[in-house]
Amino acid sequence: MEISKIPIIKIPINKGIEIFIKREDLIDPDISGNKFWKLLHNIKNYLGTHPKEPFIITYGGAFSNHIAATAVLGKKLNIKTLGIIRGEELNRKWHLNPTLKKANENKMDFRFVDRESYRDKHKMTLALQEEFPNALIIPEGGTNHLAVEGIKGMLTSETKYFDYLCSAVGTGGTLAGISKYAEPEQAVIGLKVVNDESLHQRILSLSQRTNFQLEDAHYGGYGKINDELIRFINEFRAKFGIPLDPVYTGKAMMKLMKLIDQNYFEIGSKILMFHTGGLQGIEGANYLLKKQNRTLIDI
Repeated sequence: MEISKIPIIKIPINKGIEIFIKREDLIDPDISGNKFWKLLHNIKNYLGTHPKEPFIITYGGAFSNHIAATAVLGKKLNIKTLGIIRGEELNRKWHLNPTLKKANENKMDFRFVDRESYRDKHKMTLALQEEFPNALIIPEGGTNHLAVEGIKGMLTSETKYFDYLCSAVGTGGTLAGISKYAEPEQAVIGLKVVNDESLHQRILSLSQRTNFQLEDAHYGGYGKINDELIRFINEFRAKFGIPLDPVYTGKAMMKLMKLIDQNYFEIGSKILMFHTGGLQGIEGANYLLKKQNRTLIDI
């Protein structure tokens, strides 16, 4: 699919407003949604320095969309990749994890670190820079200033005519890019899937604009999946034909629908939700749900 022809789909609801979803998940089956745009400028800038042996290092959890996308992109560009994975215990059983198994099939190597060490990424990054001086080290989730520039690609001539631009928020880079490049009259709504009070300041520093609001959508914590969410995702897909993942887009869309029911938006508003991809995470979620004898997410 041509990047310029990413479809914007209307979600038919009878609430006095119009809601649409931009299917960024259709960019690429493996490097989809915001991961495509966030990696784009980082990789182009790095390759522009003409490294003799290109090497990408990045961070992520067990079911990270960013890890999966970086591995695929590395293989496509013939660049070695290393994933710093949160959870030392995964070293013994990573091959059972669908995300890490696929990343390894795409030639990514791993280093598993304990959660306490993982929290101090600044210290870890300094050590990695010393060990691999020519490597590109990308932050967790791909969020940095170059990623924010890349997100500009999600905003097109078609997105200018919406009153509200909405997106799931994890590390903040995607919403910062939307905020930075939104039209002056547009409001930006971030649906937080993490319980992180530092996000507002982080997004503000990256976007340099105050046109955004954050709404909690973590529903018990990052990566937590309750039965209400599973029902919502499955019913949304059955009704509208659009798959959502349980970590980002599912929670964000469920929260958006609740805000609409609470009359958060003015009658007549036109709302655009960006589908940020991450559908690879459904398989990992179902892996855990099956072990718990719970209802699975439709694939």
